[in-house]
Amino acid sequence: MNAENIKSQMRKGYLEYCILLILKEKPSYASDIISELKDAKLIVVEGTLYPLLTRLKNAELLDYRWEESTQGPPRKYYEMTGKGQLFLDELEKAWDEINLVIRRLKSNKIEQV
Repeated sequence: MNAENIKSQMRKGYLEYCILLILKEKPSYASDIISELKDAKLIVVEGTLYPLLTRLKNAELLDYRWEESTQGPPRKYYEMTGKGQLFLDELEKAWDEINLVIRRLKSNKIEQV
């Protein structure tokens, strides 16, 4: 079994959650989202991000608006919808449950040693 494959699957599983957490704070341009993910040590390329943003938009979890830029063409800013906030709330509950399970399993292993 390859640990890199497992890590890749885990990253795919929580990437949507991370994007919604970023957009919960404020509408963001795609490169700003990539930058925030990079700052959090989660490296994502545009080829991964754009299809995911489109999927979230098609699911009505995100919307976007065009904003004029002083540095070139207009920019597409993504923002979370009300439906997206409800979905994020569900993901946060699921994340908390997963973390609780992992912490319990880790603490059991420590106690058994």
